[in-house]
Amino acid sequence: MRPLTSEDPRAVGPYRTLVRLGAGGMGVVYLARSAGGALAAVKVIRAEHAADPGFRARFRREAEAAARITGPWVVPVLGADTEAREPWLATAFVPGPSLAQVVTAGGPLPPATVGALGSRLAEALAAVHEAGLIHRDVKPGNVLLALDGPRLIDFGIARHEGATALTATGAVIGTPGYLAPEQASAGPLGPPCDVFSLGCVLVYAATGRGPFGEGGGAGALFRTVHEEPDLTGVPPGLVPLIVACLAKDPAARPTASRVRDALEGAGEAGPDPAGRALPDPPRSAPSAPRDPRESLRAASDPGGTPAPGGTPAPGGTPAPGGTPAPGGTPAPTPWQPPAGLSALIAERSAAALALPDPEPLPTTLTPAGDESAGDQASGDEAVGRGPTRRRVLTGAAAGAVLLVGGSAAGWNALWGRGGRAGGSSGGSGEPHTYTIGLHADLGGPGRATGLAHQRGAQLAVADHNSRKDKAFRLALRTEDDAGDPAAALRVAGRLAADPTVVAVLGPTGAVLRADLVQRYGEARLATVVVAAGSSTVESGTGLHLCLTRPLDRMLTPGLISYLTRTSPATRVLLVEDAADPGLAGEIGSTFREAAPTGVTLLEHPLARGDAGFGAVARKAVSSGADAVVHAGGDASRAGRLATALAAEGFTGARVAAGPALGPAFLDGAGAAADGWVFAEAYADPAALPAARAFTAAHRKRFGAPPATWAAEAYDAVGLIARAAGTTSASGEVRSGIGGRLVRTEHRGIVRTLAFDASTRQVRIPDGIFLHRIEQGRPRFLGPYGEVREASDGSGR
Repeated sequence: MRPLTSEDPRAVGPYRTLVRLGAGGMGVVYLARSAGGALAAVKVIRAEHAADPGFRARFRREAEAAARITGPWVVPVLGADTEAREPWLATAFVPGPSLAQVVTAGGPLPPATVGALGSRLAEALAAVHEAGLIHRDVKPGNVLLALDGPRLIDFGIARHEGATALTATGAVIGTPGYLAPEQASAGPLGPPCDVFSLGCVLVYAATGRGPFGEGGGAGALFRTVHEEPDLTGVPPGLVPLIVACLAKDPAARPTASRVRDALEGAGEAGPDPAGRALPDPPRSAPSAPRDPRESLRAASDPGGTPAPGGTPAPGGTPAPGGTPAPGGTPAPTPWQPPAGLSALIAERSAAALALPDPEPLPTTLTPAGDESAGDQASGDEAVGRGPTRRRVLTGAAAGAVLLVGGSAAGWNALWGRGGRAGGSSGGSGEPHTYTIGLHADLGGPGRATGLAHQRGAQLAVADHNSRKDKAFRLALRTEDDAGDPAAALRVAGRLAADPTVVAVLGPTGAVLRADLVQRYGEARLATVVVAAGSSTVESGTGLHLCLTRPLDRMLTPGLISYLTRTSPATRVLLVEDAADPGLAGEIGSTFREAAPTGVTLLEHPLARGDAGFGAVARKAVSSGADAVVHAGGDASRAGRLATALAAEGFTGARVAAGPALGPAFLDGAGAAADGWVFAEAYADPAALPAARAFTAAHRKRFGAPPATWAAEAYDAVGLIARAAGTTSASGEVRSGIGGRLVRTEHRGIVRTLAFDASTRQVRIPDGIFLHRIEQGRPRFLGPYGEVREASDGSGR
């Protein structure tokens, strides 16, 4: 559970929001309370998705489908509004973790639990299929574990039988590694695809990994279609059934009801080990799941009574064989909660029940057109009459920029000579269009960064195209590599083969790979990289490469500045983390070379492994150090160091480079994270006056404030456009833009982008930003050269 942000609604339909349960590219899920006090999980779809008629239709189908499914192991729908500006769907709140969380934390489940899990999930899928629907995204993350059994959730991509596996844009719907072969080949879909996914989930529950390897993306799709599953570690009694579920031919797979019956009839012994046809035993009545409100109260009360069907209260044990079902039919294999599940659910239930009543809704409304908050839209936009003809960003407040340099007259003269500059013409008198390729991870582990790039680039392109004096138009072509190295090379090949693409924004991964730079370089296609913190590209190569940020190893000046100008220290303890020797060595050598006169630099290495954190903390206190520098990029280890320092009572300055700032640091350090300062290469646009209009436009279009790297991607598009506007190398913009980028100075909304023409490296004085943790969250302080210690402790 995460606290609500200032951007979150306080009411959704009849529900009052309490906390965030989760967020993703499609929307946010809130824990909310009805007027009668019932808790619900309310899924709210982001406005930009709802604006797409096709997406709204799919969401409408989700709500209708989920409401029709009444099986005992699916979460019931409580209400929905599919026509709202931001559609929402409310379901009963299940205070349990996902199967993925349980297995990640505690390892594979016992064979008997896997069998009981499979029978109940098969029961849920049978109900889905009887309603004429298919789920299409059965995976560990969509299975919640309650005390009385699992719950199948998220019908966001449920479709009717016979639907095609691919969308109109060719995107695979589902999760690679858990989807069926036919879902990756645009074939007709039916209930067998869910049975295949169920087989993958059972392998994961039994072994802790999927049957087609790790990594997801294109590699998992290929293995799913062409290779046999890896069933190593699957209990022998379950192997024949799982093999049947994972058949490549959909017609060879059993139905969900056959899987349910086989697992219920086999108990711990599993299905027929000889692999013969699955039997059709008499249906057993499933044990009744608890009412969600009863589950909450019972889970938070260790003295609670057993649930129906013999399910134990927290801390209890199941009755042998369970309670007989109505009519004397034996109940299915008893559900034995995995170790630790009862305690975890009890903790979550107590936390949910202890949440205070929601704050009263505001009784006053901001008048339309009131822009006193700084990020309001214009009057027409504020009252919902749509954007004005002048786009929000163009000609915005002080510090906002025009994206393109060069005159229209110069471009008309160039095109009058018939030069080929890439792009296309819209006809006589129409400006030509240049395409910027976006090479992003939108479906893999770096999805958040990729999506931020996409949104920032979309706003920049729209803003440029809204200008009346533009000499050319911009278009954006997005390619998703899903974080897969092989797919990334194919993406580079496709973008390089498109003659209309004049430059590429990305790749968006954390590490810039030399093979990608080489692939783009061979095509003489400029690449503008925004987010990569490290690189395998050798110095002096990559002549068409433009990196708009200092790498992680270059962030140390920001830390030194903080400890000499902002929070002056005289005894600095340098802690080089052996778990990250590369970055640790870079930070350490820079501190040794640049330590100012009068500062004593102390050193204490942090060895690999779990030991050593306490020794470092004791050294910090006993040596009289007034500052500690964590030299390394492992966020979890930085969190452990923070905890150790707090335990020893150290109150001096604590600093680290950006890679150590992440969820693992914040979660691991807890309250001990407060006060830590990090040097990073990204800014918070919401705190920059020059980015005020950008922030407002981002909120208006995407329903959320800009994420990390969105504003930097916006500036990168501006740099490309400005360089294109001053390129006239024989009319070949694509071949000439690479050389122009590093000779172009572009005043962006985050910072001025300028380069050293001889080294092609970005100038870093205003490209390093400081962030301080306050109340468990990073707070942007500003460019390191402008941060000062104020009397109020704000650091500005």
